[in-house]
Amino acid sequence: MPQQVFPQRWRILALLFLVRMTMAIQFQMVAALSPVIEDAFAVSLADVGILIGLYFAPGIFIAAPGGALGRYFGEKQVVLAGLGFMLIGGVMMTVSGDWSMQLLGRLFSGVGGVFLNVLLTKMVSDWFAGREISLAMAVFVNSWPVGIAVALIGLPVVAVSGGLTLAMGLVTGLIAVALLGLWAVYRAPRDGAQSAVAMSGSVRGALLWAVLVSGAIWGLYNAALAIVFSFGPQLFVSRGMGLAEAGSVTSIVLWCLAIMGPIAGTLADRSGRRLQIIALGNLSFAFFVVLSSVIGNSVACVVAIGLSSGVAVGAMVSLPSLILPPVSRSLGMGLFFTVYYVCIAAGPMVAGQVSERVTLAATFQLAAVLLVITVGLLPLFHWLSAKVSAGSSLESAKAKLV
Repeated sequence: MPQQVFPQRWRILALLFLVRMTMAIQFQMVAALSPVIEDAFAVSLADVGILIGLYFAPGIFIAAPGGALGRYFGEKQVVLAGLGFMLIGGVMMTVSGDWSMQLLGRLFSGVGGVFLNVLLTKMVSDWFAGREISLAMAVFVNSWPVGIAVALIGLPVVAVSGGLTLAMGLVTGLIAVALLGLWAVYRAPRDGAQSAVAMSGSVRGALLWAVLVSGAIWGLYNAALAIVFSFGPQLFVSRGMGLAEAGSVTSIVLWCLAIMGPIAGTLADRSGRRLQIIALGNLSFAFFVVLSSVIGNSVACVVAIGLSSGVAVGAMVSLPSLILPPVSRSLGMGLFFTVYYVCIAAGPMVAGQVSERVTLAATFQLAAVLLVITVGLLPLFHWLSAKVSAGSSLESAKAKLV
């Protein structure tokens, strides 16, 4: 029987990519439409920042048990439930003219987004374990910047031509299509069953702290990135750009990140110098973010932000896999995502207050500070991971003596 040009796992990856992309579009909807939302609901930019951050707030509480729910009920069923929450939240925001319903709808959407973020990653791992896992994860992670860029480019155009309700309704319709597509097409791999022991490993001591630190590195980076693409359109509008043009310019960051991410991830795998690559990438990202905040509208600087922001992505995502043994991976990744959600929920909220009390440009400078902190955490992660390795070697030696 001839081999298929595109094996089933790659078709599944394409499906999961598109499903996760709808989550990115829904998250970015508020930031992409922020000037329109301010006018429609008579709220401030600080209020918009709260609305942006609420999408990730549920993850603080439900990311850790998310993997357990997926294992008990099945990943596909829980992801479908997550899409259902996103759909309900989207409908609430689309049909209601009340600000409190916007907040509640955003929370509903965020609950669904948590289930997708944790479990879709596990579903990709099931299909690609022992195969092209690094390449598959690099492609999958890019669903986020691609979705953000699509929202930045498309939603302002829809809102300008058809109004806020049409733009929000379009996003809700995409989520409905994703739900039907996943229900109809996705199936687990035949060898995807997980041993019961996979949920039983403990995460404590140096391993616990290493996981938390790696989560902080990834979370603070994403908080900085969220600030850039959440407040970038408003910053460019304040400098004289139209809403659609500002969204398109800001989206350049995400397109460049999507290109650079897999390239730099491959370099990190081949060189083994992940921490050095993270430091180089995040410091250069911080430099160009600060530069953009002070020199005015510069497409070249936006391109530099996008390319530098993609340098460290693959290396940062791989940090937990370097230290977590298979028996502890489910619990460890839940803790990793919990810290991530704390950081990315707080980032836009704090930035919204900074924009009100200082300037919009200061939000970019806040993002740069967060990136510098990630670099400062790298020596701590290196020390903790060395302790984890030493402990594992000792346990292996004891096991051989028994």
